[in-house]
Amino acid sequence: MSKLRFQALNQALNRKPVFVDERGKRSDVFGENVFDENTMRQYLTKDARNGVLDAIDTGKKIDRKIADQISSSMKEWALQKGVTHYTHWFQPLTGGTAEKHDAFFETIGNGMAIEKFGGNELVQQEPDASSFPNGGIRNTFEARGYTAWDPTSPAFIYGTTLCIPTVFVSYTGEALDYKTPLLRALQAVDKASVDVCKYFDKNIKKVTASLGWEQEYFLIDKALAASRPDITLTGRTLLGHIPAKGQQLDDHYFGSIPGRALDFMRDLETECMLLGIPVKTRHNEVAPNQFELAPIYEESNLAVDHNSLLMDVMGKVGSRHNFKVLMHEKPFAGVNGSGKHNNWSLSTNTGVNLLAPSKTPMSNLQFLTFFINTIKAVYDHEELLRAAIASASNDHRLGANEAPPAIISVFIGQQLTKVLAELENVTSGKLSPEEKTDLKLNVVGKIPHILLDNTDRNRTSPFAFTGNKFEFRAVGSTANCANPMTVLNTIVAKQLKEFKIEVDGLIASKGLKKDEAIFNVLREYIKASKNILFEGNGYGAEWEIEAEKRGLSNNKKTPEALKVKVSEKAIALYEEMGVMNKREVEARYEIEVEEYTSRIQIESRVLGDIAGNHVVPVAIRYQNTIIENVAGLKTIFGDDFKVHAAEQIKLITKISEHIAVIHSKVDEMIGARKVANAIEDSEEKAAAYCNVVLPFFDEIRYHCDKLEIMVDDELWPLTKYRELLFTR
Repeated sequence: MSKLRFQALNQALNRKPVFVDERGKRSDVFGENVFDENTMRQYLTKDARNGVLDAIDTGKKIDRKIADQISSSMKEWALQKGVTHYTHWFQPLTGGTAEKHDAFFETIGNGMAIEKFGGNELVQQEPDASSFPNGGIRNTFEARGYTAWDPTSPAFIYGTTLCIPTVFVSYTGEALDYKTPLLRALQAVDKASVDVCKYFDKNIKKVTASLGWEQEYFLIDKALAASRPDITLTGRTLLGHIPAKGQQLDDHYFGSIPGRALDFMRDLETECMLLGIPVKTRHNEVAPNQFELAPIYEESNLAVDHNSLLMDVMGKVGSRHNFKVLMHEKPFAGVNGSGKHNNWSLSTNTGVNLLAPSKTPMSNLQFLTFFINTIKAVYDHEELLRAAIASASNDHRLGANEAPPAIISVFIGQQLTKVLAELENVTSGKLSPEEKTDLKLNVVGKIPHILLDNTDRNRTSPFAFTGNKFEFRAVGSTANCANPMTVLNTIVAKQLKEFKIEVDGLIASKGLKKDEAIFNVLREYIKASKNILFEGNGYGAEWEIEAEKRGLSNNKKTPEALKVKVSEKAIALYEEMGVMNKREVEARYEIEVEEYTSRIQIESRVLGDIAGNHVVPVAIRYQNTIIENVAGLKTIFGDDFKVHAAEQIKLITKISEHIAVIHSKVDEMIGARKVANAIEDSEEKAAAYCNVVLPFFDEIRYHCDKLEIMVDDELWPLTKYRELLFTR
């Protein structure tokens, strides 16, 4: 065992647990470090508090004088908690979060100083817009950009810093973050949903999109992770032979949580409680050393902020417990990767979940309206929804017999499929009294009952109805939830808008009653979108053939999946719904294409380095040892040495063959990379990396992994899978 590997494994095996006391009620500390409504009641005047609440509920702009009162109160609250700095906390298009800390401290002359934080500092700041990914919106010499306070997501304290959630836009007003388009999409789906809800309840004034994410991750001892250059630089293993035992026995899934991992979870959940992140569930996942946590559902914008914050906090808490938290969608070959299921629904200000059936036929007709419109929206924009979860890392996971395939389909279960089949046969035009009664009693009225014993869930479905919500299962574990949630809320808003136009048109032009018009439109939507419904095995090759017959896309790789983002249809959608303009859409496409290229480029360089500087030299050293052994046997046995050294000679030959292929393929990969790097067009460059450079990875890995099981374990330099996955 190499010295580095031995030291890393020795450290891991001798870790002392960092004990965390989990006793006490969560509710006592929940939101303690959040400037939420309860805190506002203590620190803000009535006018200031109402100003914030109006901004949250109606989007009303906060007066600058009110902003001064709010900032003063925030500062007072923060100082009492030992805070020294503040930051505008935002989510640029890097995929992570960003912050620039400024001290409250200000000098006032004569050697005196005060703690200062005014309305101007709260509402707006000016980070460098050109240094973040901007897709050509800002030139290098045009540095100006703005962060602006988002009052719908409460400020919070982390460490000694007051963090203020903000949007990030360019000097010319274009969005440079994930939050801004999401807020616009949420506003669009709110308006479109309220307009449709008026058919059923005139008292509905607001509809909120909710999100409940499920975060999967791996915990690897920090020393073991540091001994692997590929994990350090790419977040995943580029090499590594599958161990004899992986996840075949399913003995890790929902098993007793290992002690060190549980201590980490306790510490993490304590931090989450203080930050107002309502985490509720924790458990072992399928793969060894893989885990999951999930929160109570929240309003989508806040849920996205909380997930982005959580991923940052997980890394810091993990470090305290000597863990490296791996969020990569596929950090280890041969075992399951990690996703981030996005559970989505719509709720009214009257407390009604629009995707939950109720006791009355009218309420169930409302449910069917939103249920069917969502399916139609997914059908019409399935390629865009696929593009929303496209990334170099998620490509490894989608369709890998552990996650949904790249084909977007909707699972609703056998019972609801029968309901839609009955609705599909509704008479066109006016309904007879008998038809109305039959629909309300025998079709619509039975929905709550049939959902009590609904069809078993389909884990291979990317977009599944699970009783009172849709679960977008294909989202990757590293993803910012804002991306898929922006697309989903936008397409549903567009669909609901079209639905209302069609229903109103039938009422006005054909004199249909409201219910009749709704049934007629829903019937046509069921017919138009039935190809997106699929109940079977999404992993099967048969589904790929069937999906192609149905006209569904199967964009398996990110470069091809992303192209739809800049289609005329997508740009028109975003512009019509006021979510993004053409420039913003094209900028995001450019950023994501370049990011894909950069990630494959980095992985290619790391793989070449490890293969050439770690694997091959050790293989040669071991081969030399065998050659010395053969030479010794020749000295002892003379001409008969080949009989006694037959296996050694075979091993020498095999090692030479693997080394030769590694050298050859690494050289070819480097050559392909140079050709790709010379391509100026970003789209063509990404395609070259995807189709020419990336295929070398598996070839090189195959031969390196073969050497791993040939070379003496005492010499092998890289920490092995059995150590990474089973050291706890």
